[in-house]
Amino acid sequence: MEVFLLMAVAITVATTLIISKQKKPLYLSFSALCLAIALNKTGVFVRPFLNPTVSLAIELLGLLAIPPLCINFSLSFFKAQTLLKKHDIRTATLFSGVLAAFVLTPVIGSQYITTLAYGYAGAVFVICYFSLIHYLRKRAAGNEKRPVFYLVVALTALIASFSVSQLFNLIASGVLYFVLIMITHPHLTEFQDFVTRAVVILIITLFTTLFFYLVIGFFGKGPYLSFTLVFMASFLIIIAIGPFQIFLKRMMTSFYPDTKDIFISPFDLDEKLEREKDLLLEKMAPVFAHEIRNPLGSIKGAAQFLRTEIEQPEQHRLLDVITEEANRLDRVVSKFLDYARPYEMDMKPGSINAVIEKAVSLIETDEIAKQIHIQMELHPHLPLVVMDQEQIHQVILNIALNAIEAMPKGGTLTVRTTKIEAVDGDAIGISIRDTGHGMPREVQKQIFKPFFTTKERGVGLGLAVCRRIITNHSGKIRVKSIPGRGTIFYIRLETTQRFK
Repeated sequence: MEVFLLMAVAITVATTLIISKQKKPLYLSFSALCLAIALNKTGVFVRPFLNPTVSLAIELLGLLAIPPLCINFSLSFFKAQTLLKKHDIRTATLFSGVLAAFVLTPVIGSQYITTLAYGYAGAVFVICYFSLIHYLRKRAAGNEKRPVFYLVVALTALIASFSVSQLFNLIASGVLYFVLIMITHPHLTEFQDFVTRAVVILIITLFTTLFFYLVIGFFGKGPYLSFTLVFMASFLIIIAIGPFQIFLKRMMTSFYPDTKDIFISPFDLDEKLEREKDLLLEKMAPVFAHEIRNPLGSIKGAAQFLRTEIEQPEQHRLLDVITEEANRLDRVVSKFLDYARPYEMDMKPGSINAVIEKAVSLIETDEIAKQIHIQMELHPHLPLVVMDQEQIHQVILNIALNAIEAMPKGGTLTVRTTKIEAVDGDAIGISIRDTGHGMPREVQKQIFKPFFTTKERGVGLGLAVCRRIITNHSGKIRVKSIPGRGTIFYIRLETTQRFK
């Protein structure tokens, strides 16, 4: 079963990378390596069912494909020069080809060829392993060191388990999936990021396993299946369902282009209903505003006229209150219209760093920012983003000013941009962090809702408008806050590649 697990995981990982929207050399090289591993394990798995000569040929051909592909992946993975060179791929390919020629001849029955093939593959793997260690010690820089270190630890455990075939196959399955996460989510650099992801998959797998036993127990006795067998099957289903859904969606939409909504989950349907409510609000808002502003203008005009006719100071103050509150209500109506009315976006490729620098330069000229230290950590090589620059500028400005207001005694405002690489396309990450008083969990849950505010005379539409803008850009925005320590807003925007 462990052999089948490694074979299935290798096929799933390769399929995930092949059907992804990105065709990076790193993705293709690792998918090819996984397919070679899958071919090798297929030969081992079918050994009891096929002719020994045929199964051994499949096993050894897959094994001999691994060394050149392993070197190719290593060179694609490393961002700097290492112990390995490109000519090593040609050398390994030539040597693998010579051994493959022997495999396809009657010499295949020789134990010598099998031992030589495994020894050769193991030697190349060890060379790649030490090349990775050399890269970690000499070349890796910044946040890249941590995931590479984790990979070295995982490979060390794999080498240590070589003498126990069952344990080796299990650890190899985990290493393949770990490398998949590494290359498709390079923004995950902290150990807890990987652990959290692993824990989520573990919990879902355990739940699926326990659910299977509950169903079997409810419907009666059946053939007993070991926990390990069911657990492995559940794990395969969990990691394979994503690629399968992508493949099925592409196949169905190619035949029935109008059936995209069938892939929307019940949770996504809630978002669809929200969009429909927004459309209804867009139609109602102008009528609502018109019906309020007409009598409001009459009230304000009457108060201003009475103020010119009456001489008592106390009555002047009362009429001034009426005028001031009428103006305030008019501002509320204007903000409501800004939130509700449809907006024709001017979508053009642009630099997100330039938009942030413009917003920060505007903030620095404001009196409110004099006690604040503003720190910008902008990634120097970000791809362009298709956006309405004025609207994104409004989002950055609004969140940053809220952050400054949360630090009345001074503090640090940090604006950071990062590049996010994922299977479904690249994206840009923006984080805006303050060191203010923070927010309790109850406030965080309500903060993006219209008309929710913690300010004494606030309207509660600023962050709601921000979320609307980011949503209209097919992006995401979320907040994380710790009372007494500060707040951080995360924004994710897709790059131009997603819109091509």
